[in-house]
Amino acid sequence: MGRSILDEAHIHPAIRETIANNRADIVREVQTAISRDDIVVVGMAQNPMPKKARKLLDRGKRNYRYLEYGSYLGDWRRRNALKMWTGWPTFPMVFVKGVLIGGANDLEKLIESGELAQLLGK
Repeated sequence: MGRSILDEAHIHPAIRETIANNRADIVREVQTAISRDDIVVVGMAQNPMPKKARKLLDRGKRNYRYLEYGSYLGDWRRRNALKMWTGWPTFPMVFVKGVLIGGANDLEKLIESGELAQLLGK
């Protein structure tokens, strides 16, 4: 599954560092969390879907880390870096054992099928 991304050869050398460092802090924060925690939910305030994902995990008594970045009214530029990094267009972004599994509805399907327990080795 290749995802189109502008090849470095087509980026002028003078701006490569700017691109590499653009909002790198938020990406590093999420990378650190997914390397430490089995389940990470990345969301935003006011959005019902991150709440749904958290409720699903709470109901199943699953431990998870929740990272919240802004709301509909703010921090969208920072969140956009995560969308560009993952290729996932919406929030939440749910990671299980370092793998992006999608959003709340995708998490629900994994729970219902029993695959979440398999991924977690339980």
